[in-house]
This record gives sequence, structure tokens and C-alpha cells, in this order.
Amino acid sequence: MRWYLHKLAMMFGTLPRKATPAEETDRARDMKRFQKTPDEVKKRKAAIQDEHDNPVFSRKWLYRRWASIIIINALFIVSFTWDVQLVEGSLTASRFLGFHMADPNAALQVTLAYKELMLNLLIGTATVIGLWWIVGGRAFCSWVCPYHLIAEWAEALHLWLHRKGWVKDHPFHRGLRVVLWVIFMALAWFTGYTVFEYINPVGIVSRALIYGPTIALMWVAFLLGIEVFFSRRFWCRYVCPIGLTYGITGAVAPVQVKYDLSKCLHEGECRQVCLVPHVLEITKMGYASDTEEFIGPDCTRCGLCIDVCPQDALSFTVRGLDKII
Repeated sequence: MRWYLHKLAMMFGTLPRKATPAEETDRARDMKRFQKTPDEVKKRKAAIQDEHDNPVFSRKWLYRRWASIIIINALFIVSFTWDVQLVEGSLTASRFLGFHMADPNAALQVTLAYKELMLNLLIGTATVIGLWWIVGGRAFCSWVCPYHLIAEWAEALHLWLHRKGWVKDHPFHRGLRVVLWVIFMALAWFTGYTVFEYINPVGIVSRALIYGPTIALMWVAFLLGIEVFFSRRFWCRYVCPIGLTYGITGAVAPVQVKYDLSKCLHEGECRQVCLVPHVLEITKMGYASDTEEFIGPDCTRCGLCIDVCPQDALSFTVRGLDKII
């Protein structure tokens, strides 16, 4: 329980740490001891070298995510442009085949701003929470959010410039996101306006795709400029309260990313590609609490770590069924 609470606390800005002896299972302790034996160290080093000499690249989950984001957002565009009425509204609030759907973060702001709970909003929020509870974590961010896709491309540009030595990453404390979440909710309560939605790039990009571009896209361009030239994935990692809300919603979900300590080489490739690398600190030598455990709730379920791990130490699974997706 303490170890799970630690993973939950990481979502609110707590720094990752090793599992304490009291949190370790006997299986994990034995496996860690086994992996440090001379023969296993030699085998692991040889396997890592072979991996570097003969790299295997998979983009299965990357392309699936990109397709998901494009298709979901295209449904909004097609429905509005040709009056199909399949999906009405935007990602902030919509109706799908007549069923109300509402972003939980936006719904909470509206409730605080108007000081009342509207039935349609409650129904829409419950529907979305139920849907995203199944897939868990911050899956909305990496599988639906249009800004996330653009920011991912911006991140690729940032990394290219970084390799050239032309830019440097300036990380912030992840607790900033929690502070801003509280501030935006307080502003909704005291001003009577959903202040965050005026600067929310997710809503801005969604509405621009559906209804046409506005001057608000200049703000989105400014944010992307920060992410390219100053701080890698600035908005998603350190600011966006939407991700935090979804992380809380999907903290305990059936779909999980499972880590298998016995298969891990601890070379760190997964952490390099991870959108939220603090959730993969357990892949470091000596950090895990058990031979098999689930990645923390701040995970975006992007699958990049699964794509990059040839040993299959990381995989999607349905909790309780132990079924790999």
C-alpha cells in the first residue's frame, strides 16, 4: 500500500525513489540479488551491447496513437462540416450519437463558476469518467488530445536541436501543475468564469480544427515555441490540469502497463522516450518493489516504452486477467 501511495504521490510532484526494504517482496529481493551475480552482469552487458549494435525499432503503438488522435478529431470535423450530427461540439463538451460527454476538468470549472450542478453536465462527466477509467492513467492525453500530437512533433524538433547543441532543456518542478490546478479552480469559483478555458490549448486546437482558426492559435504557437526552444513538453508535464484530472480519474484502472523485473536490462531506453519519465524510475536497478508491478497512474499509456523495449519487460495488460493487449 505504501508503494502504491508513493506512485500516486508522484502524480502530484513527489520525486521518485527506490522501494524500501519493507516495501520489497521476497521475490523482488531475490531477483535483484540474482541480477547482480557476476554471470548475470556479464550476460546483461552483452545483451545491452547487442541491442546497441543491432537496434530493433518498433512504432506499433506510436502509429496506433497517432491514428486514434487523427480519427477521433476528424469525426468532429466531418460531423460539423457535413452536418452528419455524429459528434456535436468539441473535446471540451460534446454529444456522441445523442449521448452527452464532458471533459471532467472543464465540467468541474463550470460547476464551480456557476455554483450549481447541471444534470446534462453530470451525465456527460460520468460518461467520460467511466470511459477513461477503463483505460486508466492519462490515456486521454496520448490517445485523443490534438495538442498532444502537435507537442509530440515539437518535442522531436526540440530533441534534434538539442543533439545539435542549439537548445537546452529547462525542467520545472512537476508540483507546479498541482498548484496551477488549484489556482484555476479557485479562479472559476471567485470570478464566475472558466478562466482556464481561455488559455487551454486543447480546447483552442479542437475548436480551430472544427470551426476554423482564430487568433487564439497565436497562444498555441507561443506554447510550442517554449517547448521547442526552452523546456521539453512544458505544457503537458508542468502546466496542464487536464492531465492531472484524468490521472486521478484513472488511478485504479483495468488497463495497465506492466513491468517485468526478470526481463529488464536496466539500460534506460524506456525512460529516454517516455513522455513522463518519472513513472519509469522503477526500471532502474534496485528500484522495483516486486518482480511484476504496474506503472504509476501518471502514465499516459502512450506505449512508447513498450515499442522501445525488445526484451518485452514492459507490456499492456488487463489487470486481474493478466492478458496482454
